[in-house]
Amino acid sequence: MIKAITLLILIGMSTVVKAEWYEVMGYASTQGRDVAQARQAAVKDAITQALIFSGATVSSVQSVADGILSQDEIKIKSHGEIQQVNMVSESKEGDQYSVTLHLDIYATKGQCLEQQFNKQIAITQSQLMQPHQARLGQIFDIAKAASQRLFNTLNERTNAVKPIPYLNSAINVKEYFSQQFDYNHILIETIAMNSNSQYVLLSQITDIADIDKLNNDYAFWQNDEYARSFKIDFALYDAMTYEKVWQQHYATQGVWPFEKTKLIDVYSDRFWNSHYGQEIQEVFNKVSQDLNTAVSCIPTKGKILYLDAEQVVINLGRVHGLEPGTTLSIMHQSNIITSRGSVVNSTVQTIEQVKVINVNMQSATAVNLNTRPLSNIQLNDIVQIKIKNETNFDLDD
Repeated sequence: MIKAITLLILIGMSTVVKAEWYEVMGYASTQGRDVAQARQAAVKDAITQALIFSGATVSSVQSVADGILSQDEIKIKSHGEIQQVNMVSESKEGDQYSVTLHLDIYATKGQCLEQQFNKQIAITQSQLMQPHQARLGQIFDIAKAASQRLFNTLNERTNAVKPIPYLNSAINVKEYFSQQFDYNHILIETIAMNSNSQYVLLSQITDIADIDKLNNDYAFWQNDEYARSFKIDFALYDAMTYEKVWQQHYATQGVWPFEKTKLIDVYSDRFWNSHYGQEIQEVFNKVSQDLNTAVSCIPTKGKILYLDAEQVVINLGRVHGLEPGTTLSIMHQSNIITSRGSVVNSTVQTIEQVKVINVNMQSATAVNLNTRPLSNIQLNDIVQIKIKNETNFDLDD
């Protein structure tokens, strides 16, 4: 029998705001976990997805991640976004445990207004820094497969990040994880231009070594099982300023349940449903949260693709959240060469403003809001979405 699970709120509500119900499914592998642990992981996954979908703050997501599921209660320290949680159903099929939850979530004033507009991020192919570590299982394609998995994770979740796949080309990323400005900005600019992205995400897998043999050598009738590491670094670059705006290291390990001489397809469900694959997926779930936090409150920017005296065509569109009537400001940009030979991008705010009149998925046409013609505006100048004043933003509308 499926029992209701109630969220015990550990906060005081000071204001009354509009709440919305969300229904969401969460999944977890049972490999390497007992049923209670898999159930807890699935509930955590469902709640995390619902919070991100609703635009909740990361602090609350982290609080949920620290929550404890025991018997018929979920005890969570929350910032107040969640009012109630009910479990609709739960099931176990094969190595996967799934739950369906109803969550009553309400918005908080802590959310920034920039969240309503999206940022496109080019997801590049990761680099495996120690290829010899891939011999166990012959998983030499793990970098590309993991990058595809990360793209799928980001693409399936509704948040400020809109991923663009840029996975076919192997990239030497080592210099991009060194001290800032010790890298070639041309690669960042090229990837962003080819993918119409505001940001470029680079990554390097630093460790996939097998750590310890888990079963006893005297248990000769058992297949060998190993604990295997997975460590990965990420760096996010702003393609307009060439600056590194976010960097994070993630580390986990999981059970490698396959025979030592077995060749493993890293694109297969068998790999990703294993305990090792599920631990990597947990990392990518966390990356999704962290990326959303890193960029959601940053203004959405684009570039001018075409212009005349009265209108411009820009590389922002419906996918970014634009609609007719959206207002944008214009900034001049120029590159400055430092004494070390590095390129630093400089922007200057102008008084020019344009209003969107026509929107496509990846582009929009905007007209001049001033009585005078657009002057001194050039191709590739930057446009930035103007956010309405908070006093004009009504959560109840």
